[in-house]
Amino acid sequence: MKHPPIGRKKWAIPEGYIPTYSHTTGRDLISHDAICILNASDEEAHVEITIFFSDRDPVGPYRVIVPGRRTKHVRFNDLEDPEIIPKGVDYSSLIESNVEVVVQYTRLDSRQAENALMTTIAFACDN
Repeated sequence: MKHPPIGRKKWAIPEGYIPTYSHTTGRDLISHDAICILNASDEEAHVEITIFFSDRDPVGPYRVIVPGRRTKHVRFNDLEDPEIIPKGVDYSSLIESNVEVVVQYTRLDSRQAENALMTTIAFACDN
């Protein structure tokens, strides 16, 4: 069954911050920022992420592929090429795709035993 396009090709997340430490060392509960990308189309999504900082030039693109009719969770902590995103630094991100996708942003802050989780849909830019 062919699915019609859903989402946008450009998304922006003005808030970004990876805490410098966590209350735990287990991967499941380590402090992180992440996006979830939904590609409901039949076509493979080639996604590029650009990171913006307040005091230096942007970094990117970080490249991610999301197969058609699939979802992919991407932790900003895991992005390494072209460089690791520094912890303890404010940043923003621009997510661009060749096909329409939906992007959700999540942060897990586990700097204390009482973890904080927040999530929101990214800002959908006009294509």
